Amino acid sequence: MNIFRILGDVSHLLAIIILLVKIHRSKSCAGISGKSQILFALVFTTRYLDLFTTFISIYNTVMKVIFLLCAYITVYMIYVKFRKTFDRENDSFRLEFLLVPVTGLSFLENHSFTPLEILWTFSIYLESVAILPQLFMISKTGEAETITTHYLFFLGLYRALYIANWVWRYHTEKFYDQIAVVSGVVQTIFYCDFFYLYVTKVLKGKKLSLPMPV
Repeated sequence: MNIFRILGDVSHLLAIIILLVKIHRSKSCAGISGKSQILFALVFTTRYLDLFTTFISIYNTVMKVIFLLCAYITVYMIYVKFRKTFDRENDSFRLEFLLVPVTGLSFLENHSFTPLEILWTFSIYLESVAILPQLFMISKTGEAETITTHYLFFLGLYRALYIANWVWRYHTEKFYDQIAVVSGVVQTIFYCDFFYLYVTKVLKGKKLSLPMPV
């Protein structure tokens, strides 16, 4: 395992911790898309079914369990513990617009037509678009809290580092997974505008604001 993957995993975990700490300390999930968190929980669930069939390493197993637990704890905090603070009105992205095409694509484009492989492929495709309800929510409200932008930044950084990981693995191991790479690039593209606003506004102490949709 190379440094880019380790840093990517750390960035991913840090993003989730930032989100959980934000919700716990403020006792509020305002500004957080519950729909995006449901999608991420679905991503981890369908991707990590191999926990019951394959052992790779202690590191790999521990990270998978942590991501699964954190995902479901986040969903629980949003929809149960702090449900009164959940902004249902603005978290209005229709998930079927993502789930239907992703499901169809996972059956059409995969490495092998087996249940676990199709579910793994589904998780890869779904992760590439899972952040869209959160970005849609921010665009709908016109702004985001600073702590939420930090969460999004580290989530986007995780994907960027994984692209570096794939480049490194191609040059050192001649390993190339077209499904993972293309999906990762698509996901990173969704963060490009956000990265620009994060650097030009948030890091300078300004609140992230976006134009309201017409």
